Amino acid sequence: MSNAGNGSRRYAHICGWGTSVPKRILSNSELAQMVDTDDKWIVERTGISQRFIANAEETTATLGADAAREALDIANISPDDLDLIIVATCTPEHHFPSTASIIQDALGARNAGAFDISAACTGFVYALSIASQAIQAATMNTVLVIGAETLSKIVNWDDRGTCVLFGDGAGAFVLQGSYDPGGVRTSVLRSDGSGRDLLKVPAGGSAIPASYDTIRDNLHCIQMNGREVFRFATRVMADACRDVVSAAGLTMEDIDVIVPHQANKRIIEAAARGLRLPIDKFIVNLDRYGNTSAASIPIALCEAVSEGRVRPNDNLVLVAFGGGLTWGASLVTWDVTPQPPLTGLRRFRRQALYRVARMRSAVRRGARAIEGTIWGSQAPDGMEPPRRDRT
Repeated sequence: MSNAGNGSRRYAHICGWGTSVPKRILSNSELAQMVDTDDKWIVERTGISQRFIANAEETTATLGADAAREALDIANISPDDLDLIIVATCTPEHHFPSTASIIQDALGARNAGAFDISAACTGFVYALSIASQAIQAATMNTVLVIGAETLSKIVNWDDRGTCVLFGDGAGAFVLQGSYDPGGVRTSVLRSDGSGRDLLKVPAGGSAIPASYDTIRDNLHCIQMNGREVFRFATRVMADACRDVVSAAGLTMEDIDVIVPHQANKRIIEAAARGLRLPIDKFIVNLDRYGNTSAASIPIALCEAVSEGRVRPNDNLVLVAFGGGLTWGASLVTWDVTPQPPLTGLRRFRRQALYRVARMRSAVRRGARAIEGTIWGSQAPDGMEPPRRDRT
């Protein structure tokens, strides 16, 4: 780590990035055969033409792990170097364990802590802020931030107001500490819980536990008041951009690229009008991905980087809104020097590490099963399962 730049102040730089999407593409035309809608109606109201849909084997963790591997390869960083993994998602594998822990195991990141964060579509901005602050405080040096979703698994496919909007995918950034100025400069995070009923999945938590009735009534699926969410989003997107730019001591004229949450093209256009900026300053790819919630910003930014739309020393604003209600933005100076791509022996060694991680995980699970068989009868008081009286 360099000691150049600004004395002892640390900065959180993005040094790796990656994406993963399911194999299946669901077009508007195919969707029109499932629900009362058509391609023209969807495109006019949302800007979406298709979305990626996960199959039974593709989950939030598998997509997140694939995106993470690509980001680690680009950064040329070993999973063993990770200090922390944060996964932003509203479609976790389970209530617990965390999806981040499952990905940590899949990567073989033996030295990393791991946890999930739930802030709906704003989750990636929240996670990026937490990761950068941990690096700036010198409590962590290398952090993996993932936004991953399989929203198709919690969509009511009979509700055309929501099922046309959402898609599946994952994006990941590797952040690393440096004394060179740049990287994630500042973030603003906001919430208004009075709007919690506008965008939610009602059942499955402690307020409405799962039951026959909740499944019958589709209460484990996304519910949205589209009109109210649209009104909220068009207001806060521009406000969050202005707030984070001001917090960084910059003006809107200093901003080169804005990467918004990909929810609806009309919302992005409204934000551009509110900020008095040309729409070509905004990265928009929702026509091909739909709304991938916490994954939408990293997917969009990764595409922009690959297309050359983001250049060294560009100032970027990443801005999002979502259920909660939540919203927020991060200001990033993109000063990445890409590492040489993994080739030949180096790529083989990296793939071997992931195979070893899978074997190590299987060995540990097997060892626990054997240990449980041997020592189960000696469990401490209060931890041993109750015994049934035999007659």
